[in-house]
Formats: sequence, structure tokens, C-alpha cells
Amino acid sequence: MVMEFYKYQATGNDFIIIDDRENNFDIHDSSLIKSLCERKMGIGADGLILLRNHNGYDFRMTYFNCDGFESTLCGNGARCIVSFANLLGIVRQQATFMAIDGVHEASITDDGVSIKFQNIQNIDQKNKYLIIDSGSPHLVNIVDNVDKINVNLEGARIRNMEPYKTEGININFIEHDDYVKIRTYERGIESETLSCGTGAVASAIALYHLGFIEENIVSLITKGGDLSVMFEEFNGMYRNIWLTGAVNLVYIGEFEC
Repeated sequence: MVMEFYKYQATGNDFIIIDDRENNFDIHDSSLIKSLCERKMGIGADGLILLRNHNGYDFRMTYFNCDGFESTLCGNGARCIVSFANLLGIVRQQATFMAIDGVHEASITDDGVSIKFQNIQNIDQKNKYLIIDSGSPHLVNIVDNVDKINVNLEGARIRNMEPYKTEGININFIEHDDYVKIRTYERGIESETLSCGTGAVASAIALYHLGFIEENIVSLITKGGDLSVMFEEFNGMYRNIWLTGAVNLVYIGEFEC
């Protein structure tokens, strides 16, 4: 069978996206997903996303890391699939869709594509790290000079520590000055990516939670571009959380499976 795919990127996070409203793609074929995401012998991507039908919502997002297995929420991937749904004519400027962690709202404006996150309340501090689940589990580590960090080495070291080794965790290194700069090691990809949307959300909330910032609109510099996180805090709960950034269609192609 020949299938059409769309290659998208959002601040450097790149994805293979497939219109699978007829459920033709075998979600259990992890070797196929892994081979498609492989950068030298395949299409190459941080992950693969299926757009599927969902009763009551505009669509369902099903996300797989490049290791071939379904994973938790991908913030930049969610922004890409909203743009893709707009391209297909499924949505216009507003969308409501289902992901693995629940229902999300989204909007498309001149500033880019925005998605709304679930409320965040449980924030754990372990030594100098903050642990925040922003749809995916994240560890936030504030450092003095993020450019000097060997993210692949240090990220892998922390990610494989107990108690994170079995389930995995994403590791964010953030530098706060007159700006916020972030670099992220992602589980399932097992390396640094150019950007991480859920990591940006976790890091912005971590800075506010620790008292480093007072504003509730945070701009973050990633290696792949700029992201913006907006939120409200009420009695220790973070709500009305929005992630915004640019999205681009890179190219369209076909593969045989």
C-alpha cells in the first residue's frame, strides 16, 4: 500500500503526519514507524503523528516517538497537527481535538499555532530539580550557562537514574537572565531535540513556581526558534495554559508499506 505523508516542523521539532481517518495505518507496527523516522535510511523525524476521526471532536491525535512506540503528549506535534487539520479543511481558526491526555483547544493566528494544555497542580521538588507533568513528564534543571551543557551526555545520565529509568523522563536545562533559553533531552528520541513544546511549558511554570519570574507570559529561546507560554496561577494550580509558536509544512511525499 502506498501512503501519503506530510512533513511538518515546529521550531525545529519535526514530524511525519498522516491523514489516517480511514484507519489504514497499523499502529502496532513499531518497526515501520521507527524506520520511517530514521534519518539516514528513512524520511527522518522526531516522531510520527496520525490524524484520526473522533466522535464529538474535530479529530484525534495519535503520537509516536521515533522509537516506534506511542507516547504521551507532544506539544509541538499538537501544534503541527492543528495546522495539518486546517490544511485538510477539517478546522479553520479554532479547533478542539482529543490527545492521549484528554481534550485540547487550539487556535491559528498570525502569531502561529497555539494549543491549550491541561491544568497543572502537582509539582515535586527533588534536590535541585523540579518535576512537572505538562502532558509528558519533565525534569527542569536551572543552570548558569546552558550553551556549555553537554545535553546528550548529562540528559542521558539523569534520564537513566532511578526512579526515571523505567518510564523515562524529559530533561530540560534552562538559563534565566534577561531572557529564558532552554535545551531539552527527550525520552523516546534519546537525544537533544531542537525544541520541545511540553518542555517549554514545564520550564516556564517552573521559573514562576520558584520565584525567578513574576510575569505569566514567558518567551523561551530554543535551538529551533522562539516559543511563548501563557498561563494563570490560582491557589497553586496552573490553568489556562497556552503554548504558541510557528509551524511550517516542509514537504509532501509517499512511502510504501
